[in-house]
Amino acid sequence: MSSLSDPDFQALQGTWEQTRLEDSGVLNPADAHSAPGAITTISGDRFEVRTVDGAVLLKGRFLLDSTTTPKSITWVDAIGDDAGKYLPASYRLEQDEFVFIAADEHQPRPQVFSTGPGQTMRTFIRRAPHNRGA
Repeated sequence: MSSLSDPDFQALQGTWEQTRLEDSGVLNPADAHSAPGAITTISGDRFEVRTVDGAVLLKGRFLLDSTTTPKSITWVDAIGDDAGKYLPASYRLEQDEFVFIAADEHQPRPQVFSTGPGQTMRTFIRRAPHNRGA
């Protein structure tokens, strides 16, 4: 299944705020790709992470497949230490919560939502657009 025809692809579109980070078994460590209140915007197959002041922390593209178990997503950063690398990840998407666990390039795609060495798990909640009525 291509990303574009995947129902989860459509459900991911919009803005998300990271609420939790786990890296190699450590909860909420210092992180160069996120900051308090940073917003991730997903538009098409592209993502961008910006600080509350608008500075770009990370951007790139992704491919996903909700037919696998667990569901799979591959991140390809356009900037930073992992630029151009294909980072295998698994994800959960339930209403307004999005969780993914990614491994370093060339590692197996994570099968459980608990990090080991070389794995990062991020939890997001959907941010409602400010320009929409209730």
